Amino acid sequence: MQTGFSGDEPFGGRIARTADQSEPWWPPSRVPAGAPNVVTVVLDDTGFSHLGCYGSTMATPNIDRIAAQGLRYTGFHTTALCSPTRACLLTGRNHHAVGMRCISNFDTGYPNMRGAIPKSAATLAEVLRDNGYATYAAGKWHLAPMAECSAAGPFTNWPLQRGFDRFYGFLNGESDQFSPELICDNHAVPQPKSPAEGYHFSEDVVDQAAGFIRDLRSLVPEKPFFLYLAFGAMHAPHQAPRSYLDKYRGRFDAGWDVERAAWFERQKQMGIIPPDTELAPHNRGVKPWNDLSRNEQRFAARLQEAFAAMLEHTDDQIGRLVAQLQELGAWDNTLFLLLSDNGASQEGGASGILDEMRYFNGMREDVDTAVLRLDDIGGPNSHSNIPWGWAQAGNSPLKWYKQNTHGGGVRDPLIVHWPSRLASPGSTRTQFCHAIDIAPTVLAAVGIPQPTEVASVPQMPVHGTSLLATFEQADATISRGPQYFEMFGHRALVHEGWKAVSRHKAGVPYDDDVWELYHLDSDFSECKDLAHRDPERLQRMIALWWQEAEKNGVLPLDDRGASEMFRASRRPGMPTARRRFEYFPPVSHIPSDACPSPARGWRTIVELTHPQGDGDGALINRGTLNSGLALYVHQGRLHFDYNCFHDHTRAVAQEPLSPGSHVIVLDVERQNDGAADVSLALDGAVVASARIPKLLFVLSSLGMDLGRSNAPINNDYQAPFVYPGQLHRVVFELGDKSSLGEVKALVRAEMAKQ
Repeated sequence: MQTGFSGDEPFGGRIARTADQSEPWWPPSRVPAGAPNVVTVVLDDTGFSHLGCYGSTMATPNIDRIAAQGLRYTGFHTTALCSPTRACLLTGRNHHAVGMRCISNFDTGYPNMRGAIPKSAATLAEVLRDNGYATYAAGKWHLAPMAECSAAGPFTNWPLQRGFDRFYGFLNGESDQFSPELICDNHAVPQPKSPAEGYHFSEDVVDQAAGFIRDLRSLVPEKPFFLYLAFGAMHAPHQAPRSYLDKYRGRFDAGWDVERAAWFERQKQMGIIPPDTELAPHNRGVKPWNDLSRNEQRFAARLQEAFAAMLEHTDDQIGRLVAQLQELGAWDNTLFLLLSDNGASQEGGASGILDEMRYFNGMREDVDTAVLRLDDIGGPNSHSNIPWGWAQAGNSPLKWYKQNTHGGGVRDPLIVHWPSRLASPGSTRTQFCHAIDIAPTVLAAVGIPQPTEVASVPQMPVHGTSLLATFEQADATISRGPQYFEMFGHRALVHEGWKAVSRHKAGVPYDDDVWELYHLDSDFSECKDLAHRDPERLQRMIALWWQEAEKNGVLPLDDRGASEMFRASRRPGMPTARRRFEYFPPVSHIPSDACPSPARGWRTIVELTHPQGDGDGALINRGTLNSGLALYVHQGRLHFDYNCFHDHTRAVAQEPLSPGSHVIVLDVERQNDGAADVSLALDGAVVASARIPKLLFVLSSLGMDLGRSNAPINNDYQAPFVYPGQLHRVVFELGDKSSLGEVKALVRAEMAKQ
């Protein structure tokens, strides 16, 4: 089978004057005989105990079935954050070494945080494609600097340029599941149907991924494929179809203490954790359930219901994918891996969040007000996340969360399924392993050596180790050295069954950090700190951490704060590196990181030709029903609506917009108290005014459309609400330079988009 012939291979035949005197030749297949298909499913923000097969009582029957026929790893570790873990599993290298210290939205000016993987660390997709595989990515990407993710590119770090033949999904760190910002290959596309018609991203992305494979199996069935399927679930917002939400009504009314204890006991019964494991005490800030007010309990329980509904809905989509693979005859020769990229999220705060953008704007959720909207949770009118108590339950029996280097942040589920190739299906594996081990394991299973050069670029050493021996031997020894961890200054080192770990507070000298010491072989949940009992070992491990940090490019440690994080989006040539934005519609959807900042006030100038007859449609639309802004024509009249978490400020012209050429000027002037005065003018005459009580620093995780709507921001219209007239030019002129408050809010937003 010839695969990907480029004409660069040396010709192996014989060329004479005529064809009958010559010998033709075709390059042989580079795919090892019998090489399996590979499917890697990545879940987001899914804690160690969230899956039913890892202890929870939430319904994940399809994942559980795969685990029952495969292997569950209980010593699998990640980086504690999204982009870094994905960089590790796709390259086999540590995240600092490949420029992904944190999420891809950031660039601090140092090699360990560029937000993009260097060419010297080829992805698994690049290696497999070079060896004859079809390669597909679907779902969440978040491995490109977000300032590069507009229609202007550059496309260097998009999936198709990093080894994938096809891509369908979103590029940012999170997405509204009912109104995602969809990318197909290298361009933005509208969603195939509306939420009212039953749209949900998890269903769509599985349909598209299965379609890629169906095309391949129909046309070149002998060619193996690699599918990287990264769901938006279980990252906030937790959203699911109504039937799933209804199923869990009242299910968690007993509270997180009861559920966590039950999950902990199930873990011991299942053999997921050693029988003598201790359940870690409440993390700081987690109250006993019975100490909560009635409204706090109602709110927290409903948020967990939405989480469970989304998890079960995601599980059903995984079941659909497996069924399609079985139908196509591909399942029996597929190496299937399912994992989470980090522990359960702490971004919901102590009480949980109904509108996540409140957190990014430094606004506390008023629980007594939020409970008035309980029925919105999990649907299009919410952008919710669970509170700390439920997050720690999802990380049982461990302490702390995503972003932390304690177990709750870095110990995660990993399931491996490979029919007839695994010893003792349904059993567990306890060896310490890490996301950097995934790529070496896949290449070893396929039978492809790690290349020393890809696309003429010499490759850096691979840091991971193949886990293939554990497929057949439960007690196989994995030869590996120490594994370091670092995230936001939190640090850890695991070596020879021991773990040294510290939690860092920004601004505190690193030498003042308090280190803890745990013997993981006898203390699964990191409850018995031996730092004072064995200080010499601790000091050796701290010294070893510094050695590993230097070797892997971790240095410099960096907690300088907000402004340094956003150099990537502010550098010349990026869409946001200006204060004046001039658009010439039609323009592709503009993602949030490429949009003008609405935080400091602005002027918008719209030049258009309005049609005869029905002229309703969106001129400018940004955000969702939960927060956003829109300038649009409705019932013939010009409207501006600023949606601050369902609190709408409107400026509406009294007279219809007449046919012909017009210039519309929208002025939003920020005041010292954080409010803003709105003036809407048509052809030089003010036609409406209003006052916004609070101008948000971070408006929405969704971006902006001109002449249409990706998602509505109120109930006046539904997407796509295409404007039937002609937009000639749209200009945004920003107000005074950004404030420290705006920058801090932007950083809070980006740090939680993993």
